[in-house]
Amino acid sequence: MAQTRQRTAIITGAGSEHGIGFAAARALAGAGMRVVVTSTTERIFERVSALTDAGFEAVGVVADLTRQSGVDDVMAAAHGAFGPADVLVNNAGMTSMSDPDDPGSIDDLSLERWQASIERNLTTSFLMIRAVIPAMREAQYGRIVNVASVSGPVQAYAGDVAYHAAKAGVVGMTRATAIDTAAAGITVNAVAPGWIDTASASAHERAMGQATPVGRSGRADEVAHAIVFLASEGASYITGQLVTVDGANSINEERGA
Repeated sequence: MAQTRQRTAIITGAGSEHGIGFAAARALAGAGMRVVVTSTTERIFERVSALTDAGFEAVGVVADLTRQSGVDDVMAAAHGAFGPADVLVNNAGMTSMSDPDDPGSIDDLSLERWQASIERNLTTSFLMIRAVIPAMREAQYGRIVNVASVSGPVQAYAGDVAYHAAKAGVVGMTRATAIDTAAAGITVNAVAPGWIDTASASAHERAMGQATPVGRSGRADEVAHAIVFLASEGASYITGQLVTVDGANSINEERGA
């Protein structure tokens, strides 16, 4: 999708070669944007090399986005390389290479594990949104796309209360922020992936993908296409919305047939 001028996008959680974050970075770069990508480990520089080798403008930042200092590092890198961000894709969360989520049911979830999951899956998005909003307001333009999940906002499975709560919180934050920023030309939307076949997908998750009406798990690039649309200039009248990308799994009434 062509832009009227070259935009700059920040994509968090883009360290995995096969993940949604990196797929979104490739797709946004392919749409003509300069991209700033983040991860909690130095593997992000491998992703940057792949992007620059393909002829795209990209920089990478290693940062813990649950901390304000990490957010500050990302913003400094973006400003130093390209200037203020026009687009933010909040994909950081779910799991971290250095500190993975430890799921738990309501019966055995500790306060510490609850807080860690909320920080990783919700607070990261809050901190990044708060960081980009001032420049977007000044420019009277911005696109924010939060990567939520069907788990929490739409459906649930057993044994991971904190993750579901955090992702439901992402959608609430998306809607409230959309109202707060609509008059400034900023749109704020969320995508809700279903069973997506990434490198971290388990055998059980892939089996669940096969049970969807489409008959397979989704691909990271299929989520990325939805992100690129919501991040485009043409999506100017779409804000506060949740776009579900799950192969119709969440609307299928007949299960186990």
